[in-house]
Amino acid sequence: MKVGVLSFAHVHAASYTKVLGGLPGVEVLTTDPEPDLAAPGEVRGRELAGRLGAAYAESYQDVFDWGPDAVIVTAENARHRPLVELAAKHGVAVLCEKPLATTGADGEAMVRACREAGVRLGVAYPVRFSPAYAALRRAVRGGATGQVLVVAGANNGRLPTGARRWFTDPELAGGGALMDHTVHIADLLDDLFGDEVRATEVYAQTNDLLHPGESGIDTAGLVTIRYDNGVVATIDCSWSQPAHHPTWGGLELQVVGEQATVELDAFGQQVAGFDEAARRGVLLPWGDNLDELLLRSFLFGGAPDAVRVADGEAGLRSLRIALAGYESARTGRPAAVPVL
Repeated sequence: MKVGVLSFAHVHAASYTKVLGGLPGVEVLTTDPEPDLAAPGEVRGRELAGRLGAAYAESYQDVFDWGPDAVIVTAENARHRPLVELAAKHGVAVLCEKPLATTGADGEAMVRACREAGVRLGVAYPVRFSPAYAALRRAVRGGATGQVLVVAGANNGRLPTGARRWFTDPELAGGGALMDHTVHIADLLDDLFGDEVRATEVYAQTNDLLHPGESGIDTAGLVTIRYDNGVVATIDCSWSQPAHHPTWGGLELQVVGEQATVELDAFGQQVAGFDEAARRGVLLPWGDNLDELLLRSFLFGGAPDAVRVADGEAGLRSLRIALAGYESARTGRPAAVPVL
């Protein structure tokens, strides 16, 4: 199997490349022809490919001329659409980083292009493959919680500075902390509730009280989502982790049902402490590599009852929730979520 990695812009690109390089029977070809937004000293392009032990091509077209079976789009969010459409043009399955796009129009065009070309479009939400989420999913779908009433989620992280600083550019990222950290939990709930349940309304507030003046974009947000099954979900989607914190952040979820409450810590497989000599926090993760589980599922499939990679329609639904959040934050009123 041949798999191309299109751009090193996203932080997950290096991880995906490493995982692909270790999968038996998989050939990897990378390219990063648009490193114009790299921070000073940030390693991109051929040099990063060399450090990862991966083959490198000079252009996106060179990757498609190589004849890939699948490609992974890890460019800046605003640059997803042309690459996904290029994959559709060549009849190549494509896994696109989240969020799917920065506008609803772009997301719709990407889904339409892949549908018309008969090309599989997946969206990279690795948290779907967390063992903690699998346990929570079994509990809810198996009836252990009874009817779900409310959900409280938090997806926090550091302010993206230095490498991959484009995350704080509203044109390239589509927004700030709300865009970056709403869609992960929105996608989990999309999968948890199933195909028959849809978000209908979003109310959100954002500000830049965290890291004031450092980014010029929203660094904190609180999003409330109403679903047509009666559930109300809240998401804390802030860049609230200090720079000295030992990890980038985390994702937690609490689901309250009529009979039980279940809680998820997606990155709880870790040992944490403090290095007294270095005067810094230390975190030693262990357990499953969620990026690997995501890629294996996308490339090779999974068991019939297993969690599946989010498809383009699911990616578009979570994007529309984030965009409705920004509309609500601008107007101060709840915003309707468009129906697919």
